Formats: sequence, C-alpha cells, structure tokens
Amino acid sequence: MTQMATDHTAVDELGSRYQLSAADRCDSCGAQAYIRATMASGELLFCAHHGAKFKEKLQPNAIEWLDETAKLH
Repeated sequence: MTQMATDHTAVDELGSRYQLSAADRCDSCGAQAYIRATMASGELLFCAHHGAKFKEKLQPNAIEWLDETAKLH
C-alpha cells in the first residue's frame, strides 16, 4: 500500500486520513499512540508527549515518521 505522511496528516491509497487507532499504545507509557516511527529494526509507537521527547533523536534515522497529533486539536 502506498503511503504519504506529513507533519499532521497521513493519507493512504484508500483515502483514510488516519492510520493509528485507539488500540495503538505508546511503547513508553501505554497511552494512546499518535506517532509511529518506522525504523530499520521495526516500528515504535509513541503518545504525543513521548513522541515530542524522542523526536529530535529518532526522526533523522527514521524511515518514516507518522505524526497524527493533529487528532488532539
């Protein structure tokens, strides 16, 4: 499936705006995940707080950084 991601939206070829659901949980604290970092070794899920905390360190090495924190506004 082809995917495009920007800072605040995600679109797949089926046209859905968001890819993460309430079932996706933060790997750090268990809260709802709004950020998915796809790394060479696998995926990491983060809530908005932990995503912001680790963004500077992880994003430059990420294959994809999907940020759906716009759901919170």
